[in-house]
Amino acid sequence: MITRERTQRGPKKTDLSKTFGNLTPNAGVVSQPQPNANPFKKPALRIIPMGGLEEVGKNMTAIEYGNDIMIIDAGLMFPNEDMPGIDYVIPDVSYLADNKSKIRGLVITHGHLDHTGAIPYLYDKLGSPQIYSAPMTVGLIKKRLEEFSMENRVKITTVTPGEEILQLGCFRIETFRLNHNIPDSFGLSITTPEGILVYATDWKFDHTPADGKPTDFSKLAQLGGQGVLALFSDSTNAEKPGHTISEKEVEDSLFKLVENARGRIIMATFASLISRIQQILNVSKRLNRKVAFSGRSMIANVEVAASIKALIIPPETMIDVADIGKYPDNRVTVVCTGSQGEERSALTRIAAGEHRQIKIKKGDTVILSSSPIPGNERSVSEVMDNLYREGARVIYQKMFDVHTSGHAYQEDLKLMIGLIKPKFFVPIHGERHKLMVHAGLAQDVGIPEENILVSDNGQIIEFEGGKGGVTNKRVPASYVMVDGLGVGDVGNIVLRDRKAMAEDGIFVVIVTVSHESGQIVTSPDIISRGFIYMRENEDLVHKARAEIKRLFAKHAVDKRSRGDWGLIKTKIREELGDFLYKETERRPMVIPVVIEV
Repeated sequence: MITRERTQRGPKKTDLSKTFGNLTPNAGVVSQPQPNANPFKKPALRIIPMGGLEEVGKNMTAIEYGNDIMIIDAGLMFPNEDMPGIDYVIPDVSYLADNKSKIRGLVITHGHLDHTGAIPYLYDKLGSPQIYSAPMTVGLIKKRLEEFSMENRVKITTVTPGEEILQLGCFRIETFRLNHNIPDSFGLSITTPEGILVYATDWKFDHTPADGKPTDFSKLAQLGGQGVLALFSDSTNAEKPGHTISEKEVEDSLFKLVENARGRIIMATFASLISRIQQILNVSKRLNRKVAFSGRSMIANVEVAASIKALIIPPETMIDVADIGKYPDNRVTVVCTGSQGEERSALTRIAAGEHRQIKIKKGDTVILSSSPIPGNERSVSEVMDNLYREGARVIYQKMFDVHTSGHAYQEDLKLMIGLIKPKFFVPIHGERHKLMVHAGLAQDVGIPEENILVSDNGQIIEFEGGKGGVTNKRVPASYVMVDGLGVGDVGNIVLRDRKAMAEDGIFVVIVTVSHESGQIVTSPDIISRGFIYMRENEDLVHKARAEIKRLFAKHAVDKRSRGDWGLIKTKIREELGDFLYKETERRPMVIPVVIEV
């Protein structure tokens, strides 16, 4: 149920007895007591982090009270170097799937994939809940759902930050505007039977944001006067001192760079960084440059943002990338994907000379308007090297202020805590060390150490009777890996095998034996991939064939393994592996195959 209601201005204590005296739960769902439960005992308010507390990514949090569950965000994480072949990592929602009858709704705070990307994979498992989010986020979710042919069966409701109030079961939810680097980001004020929770993920304080809509400070001050039980706050930049650079300063730096450029400007940024795209449009208009977009996700996001006026494209500014040759170089700006050196992204193809419409030439200026995500530094460096080789001038953050983070630095994190004045503080969105640094900042501004609750993924936080703590109760929270069409069918054993093959290769042995005599009838065939090049290692191949014959003869006559090809293959795998290690000091994956004829 959605009520259109403007947020009242000015501090006001919340009367929880009035708030929960006459609730009308969302969609007519009325909470019922659990079977055999004590009707006189109130349930505890449970915070269940499904992801986002041990990594930057796959953000998802469930809030449970009695028979009601609401979910905040459903994001994915991109794989690290220990996950070869994996496309995405998503949260384990087996607990929520088992309790899907309790789920009253899914609220999405903003449109980045680490908060929305898991929706297509998890929606049905969660019982097809109603999704609530702001216009820009809804547009991006629908665009992604089209890739899965799900756009017509996912229930999505658009809410305006700061205006509507959601009633999801026993949870009364107000949204308030926060700044990030994508429009329509919001925080949540959640009134529960135990008190008010404030949930603020992916935010910064920016008095001059690109979209002209700063954080709703009056709402934050109002919440601080109401008595907040717990604040959940973004820890991404908890280690960085000072304040986040304003988007206005970035736009000023971009203007100077573009103004002094002799040729084309090629700017690479995240496809979802709508604020940066708006800035380059503004700068290009002021300097009489045409703007072309390259990259499938970039074009899709620009279309969505422009359709809801979250991105304002100046008249006669945008052109097709195929038409950039019709204009002088100093009148062309290209905005593309690939700021992280992603394989097959637009900038990577441009740097390698493989882009159909854009070829680097002397005089081009390439601006990387982002910071390398940890683990991507080598890919970014290779792209930069290729651009320099082709004659481009490359600008990146260490040289000029061409990027600012969408996440708050230390002084703003402390200011948020000071404005909200929570009884308990829960750092979220970051690896453990960032959560702990953020916990230290909370102590610095007066939150008692015992009231700072640092949890792991799956580890439940409970509030009851004004008290709160991290419990020893856990729900499943392992990584669920997406590989092609498979979701969760690649586990640790498969990853271990992939890493073994990547590191030492494979050594396949094919032995053909007589069904009647059980003896080898032809010389064993050997296939090597990633271990040795057989034409250049004929001596080792001959030795290996001889060793295979010896091992087979040895185990084929053994009374314990005679006729048991599974046992014989296991013995050959182990002993041939030892033989190859002695010869090469490498351990390839040995795969014996026995064929009876």
